[in-house]
Amino acid sequence: MTVSDALEKVLSSYERYYSINRDAPAPFSAYAEFRSHNEKYVLVRSAKIADIDSNEFVYFVTSESLDSSALVEFCNAAWNDGLAKVVPYNGHRNSDVTLIVIADAFKENSTDEIKKLVKKTKLSKSYKWSLWGWSNFRLACFELNSGRLAVNWQGRDLKNIFIKKFLGGKK
Repeated sequence: MTVSDALEKVLSSYERYYSINRDAPAPFSAYAEFRSHNEKYVLVRSAKIADIDSNEFVYFVTSESLDSSALVEFCNAAWNDGLAKVVPYNGHRNSDVTLIVIADAFKENSTDEIKKLVKKTKLSKSYKWSLWGWSNFRLACFELNSGRLAVNWQGRDLKNIFIKKFLGGKK
């Protein structure tokens, strides 16, 4: 299986609820966006109690070989681009930024370094002391040749996608 085939498999799990753009700017191979808007009101719409917006911006990167310096660049690019799309206001709940990296192989002698870097990656931002919402960074790196997966704390639910798509549902 090639890296582009693996990307298509992962994108298929996002196409139901996310709008996907396969012509994403460099260094990204694809981009997906999810936006949700809810309103709470009493009896009539003019008696609005709450306005709740929740967003997620997902960036996909494919690479033949991945090293830690490239991973840091990908993380910074995704985080900065995702934060530029956030519009915080009193009804904003959260806008999460997710980066999924699919590599054919990790560079020699950097497998453990990449795993450590992924696990300790923690980026978050609150707006007006979280009264106007927050943003968290989720990260998953998948090595196609060995089936190794590394995720950060916020991205631990991303494991299920890779388990279902590539490991046959086995942990």
